[in-house]
Amino acid sequence: MSNTTNWASPDLQSLVDLFFPNPAELGVFREVPSPALPDAYRRLLAHPHHMTVANEEFHHSPVAVEVLAEQQTVSHYSRQILLRRATDGQVVQYGIVRINRQQIPAPVMAEIEARTLPLGRVLIDHNMMRTVKLLSLWHVIPGPYLIEQFSQGPLAECFGRTAILYLNALPVVELLEIVKV
Repeated sequence: MSNTTNWASPDLQSLVDLFFPNPAELGVFREVPSPALPDAYRRLLAHPHHMTVANEEFHHSPVAVEVLAEQQTVSHYSRQILLRRATDGQVVQYGIVRINRQQIPAPVMAEIEARTLPLGRVLIDHNMMRTVKLLSLWHVIPGPYLIEQFSQGPLAECFGRTAILYLNALPVVELLEIVKV
């Protein structure tokens, strides 16, 4: 008998469905290989690292988190977020995160739920063993909601990724991360 409760398989649809009854409000997604991404997007997305760190390095600025919406169950904590550059408040990332709260120590989970630091920064600060597994890269034609969140004028396209964050070899965090440069 195998225990499958510790397995996570974030597919794009299940993450988007958490917050969007009509997925087109967020955008239209097409999976693409890494070489199809423009260079800047490839640097930001095609790697096995936290997006907090990738954004801070790319933008030469710390990033702050803004939580747009949350959902909580006994087993999971999910949220929609924006990451903003600390230097000018510009949005650099939109994301959906689903966390298996049963695999995160209570004090760390409390800090995540406090909504003051990006998830990646909390895990790094607590020196939690983590591995990011990139699953898919996405070309995104933004829908009205995503355009509003980035609020950078006309937005014809952007790119994103789905990934799993493993903590102590267990899949614990499911991610959809969309960036605009």
